[in-house]
Amino acid sequence: MGIRDMFTRSMASEAPRPPGTPKPHRMKAVFVMVAAVLATVAAVVGATYWMNRPVHLRIAVGPPYSDDVKVVQSIAQIFSRDRKYVRLRPIITDGTSSSAASLNAGTTDLAVIRGDIELPKDAQAIASIRKNYAVLWALNGSSKKGAIKKIEQLAGKRIGVIGRTQANVNLLKVILTQSGVKPESVQVVQFTTTGFAEAIKSEKLDAFLAVGPLNSKITADAVTATTRGGKEATFLSLDTADAIAQKHPVYESGEIPAGSFGAKPARPDDKIDTITFAHHIVARKSLSEATAGALTRQLFSIRQTIQSEFPLTAKLETPDTDKDAAIPAHPGAAAYVDGEEKSFLDRYSDYIWGSLMALSALGSAGAWFASYWRRDERVTNSNLRERLLEMLTAARKTTSIDELDAMQAEADEIMRETLHCFEDGAIEEGSLTAFSIALEQFHNAVADRKTFLLDMSSNAARPARSHVA
Repeated sequence: MGIRDMFTRSMASEAPRPPGTPKPHRMKAVFVMVAAVLATVAAVVGATYWMNRPVHLRIAVGPPYSDDVKVVQSIAQIFSRDRKYVRLRPIITDGTSSSAASLNAGTTDLAVIRGDIELPKDAQAIASIRKNYAVLWALNGSSKKGAIKKIEQLAGKRIGVIGRTQANVNLLKVILTQSGVKPESVQVVQFTTTGFAEAIKSEKLDAFLAVGPLNSKITADAVTATTRGGKEATFLSLDTADAIAQKHPVYESGEIPAGSFGAKPARPDDKIDTITFAHHIVARKSLSEATAGALTRQLFSIRQTIQSEFPLTAKLETPDTDKDAAIPAHPGAAAYVDGEEKSFLDRYSDYIWGSLMALSALGSAGAWFASYWRRDERVTNSNLRERLLEMLTAARKTTSIDELDAMQAEADEIMRETLHCFEDGAIEEGSLTAFSIALEQFHNAVADRKTFLLDMSSNAARPARSHVA
């Protein structure tokens, strides 16, 4: 009897089931397949979401209503509108010093800060948002006697500083010290960036300092306001700009072109030397390189839009990637600037290979566990095979046809269980072949024994009938 015949006989001998009802072992296989498919789909969906989910970064910027706040808010709106990978959530602070403190405390991920303030620890540059120029001018009347023409002449004078931040006062001290003027020899009066035109009327001031972009409206308005009433503005050139830049790496020497703050009359009437510094978007060192690179790429993809929207206050520039830069560039931003951004495979190849190795190990472990879980089935099937061999021996000795029928019924159950084990993978085809041989021998033994017993019964009945006749 072949394996196919055993399957056919098993199907015929099974108890009837309702139409369309699958066998228990087949139902288990279906459930396992469905579970595997669902797990795979869930893994793919989860991985896709994880790879494409937007990253939300908090950025500290201030003071309120300043141009920096407007620029950052516009950038955040564009990122959100265009569904960019990196999204920004502005956190308004009192100024750049407060922004730096929030980054240092870890309450924000990014901050817009002045390059000449004390930097937070581990702060690294993503981009510069604008360049600022220090503009220093003196007020002289119609008489040229005693006119202030040089910074060295500011000793003992009263200087108005536009902007309430202490950073502007510190900048003035750097300029005075490098020019040979003791900072304590001058009197400083600070004004807000709005409403100073009225405030300066009650102050007798000799000079002013304003800090901002070259085309800053605040600086231009301050020059106009302070020169009303026939006063003449003399712009003071900083001859020691190069020395300051060498001594303080956060500063650079620069030039203010003639006519930057007015054409009639030209203010200044000739180019003047000064120092510059930038406002930076900085991030904590712990920000991932992939996120920092994506943020830098997004910023410069919308640079033209931002600079056209804020022509006077926004000029996005890439960070300085030199190793000796005053503010080191974040590795992710530096990779974008230097064209060394890692591709998806470069970044995740180790994880991919690790995952493949883990899946291979899990497959091997799964196969071992599957074999371990089927151990009971194999043991049971081995016991059933031994039982079949015992019945083979018993069938050749029994004297009862009823016992043969009972053993035959038991053999059918053993065959059914064996076929189920084979379908579930608990036993291999070689074991099934061995069982087929034993089962065939059992059927032959039962058939031979039945024939023998029936012949004996017939022979015993003939003498009895002859005697009666």
